[in-house]
Amino acid sequence: MLHHASLGVSDIERSAAFYDAALVALGYIRVWDDIRPGQTGQAVGYGPPGGGDKLAIKHRPDGQRAPGPGFHLAFAAPSRKAVDQFYVAAIAQGGSDNGRPGLRSHYGEHYYAAFVMDPDGHALEAVFNSAE
Repeated sequence: MLHHASLGVSDIERSAAFYDAALVALGYIRVWDDIRPGQTGQAVGYGPPGGGDKLAIKHRPDGQRAPGPGFHLAFAAPSRKAVDQFYVAAIAQGGSDNGRPGLRSHYGEHYYAAFVMDPDGHALEAVFNSAE
């Protein structure tokens, strides 16, 4: 359904370091970037190796605000271990806890997820929804 999503970030280099670390645990990498310190219009794209971007972060230093309650992005994880690694990397890179890794039986019998806020306050989830 979606080709990609974009998020505005206040500090492109800080956010790129965050997403580089957090998303690699899920099998996603930086597939392109346009970082030109001090210039406008900077951005970074993330997706599967060899593919196009599914998420772009765009430098918006003035008036940057994350969407309000009810909005979040959920990333597919290849395993429970990957969910755990996503969470640890995200917290280590300046993210904040919004729900430690674990089963969420109210979403399904095998729904294993972790929730974090990125450095700009965007709500993110990594989820593995399968019996291992």
